[in-house]
Amino acid sequence: MNLSNLTPAKGSTHHDKRVGRGAGSGYGGTSTRGHKGAKSRSGYSKKFGFEGGQMPLQRRLPKFGFKNVNRVEYKAINLSFIQALAEKLNLSTIDPQVLVENGYASSNDLIKILGNGQLTAKVEVKAHAFSKSAQAAIEAANGSAVKL
Repeated sequence: MNLSNLTPAKGSTHHDKRVGRGAGSGYGGTSTRGHKGAKSRSGYSKKFGFEGGQMPLQRRLPKFGFKNVNRVEYKAINLSFIQALAEKLNLSTIDPQVLVENGYASSNDLIKILGNGQLTAKVEVKAHAFSKSAQAAIEAANGSAVKL
């Protein structure tokens, strides 16, 4: 055996269908495209959302709502997560970097601490925003809430 007599496995290759080469080939005439219509023409490419001339769904439905370009999206972290993290890692300061390292947030998230859960550990929490209840709970546990 050498490189000159290598061939594909039997049945693994197919001949291309030669369309438009006369009626005798079985693929002449319409060249397997059916009769008339946009799909039978050369250069046809279906536009996104095109429904054959019928008014597309996107245009049949009314417009509503809006996207506020000034919206600030925060990653919400509850006090229960802060408590669990403080106990697990025995930390006195919890900042966004610690949350990123432990998989609670990604590096470009803005972090807001929310007041769900109990906080007993005395920790300094650094975040971009705090709810009033979270700030009160942190300070009640002799910790501090620092806005970044």
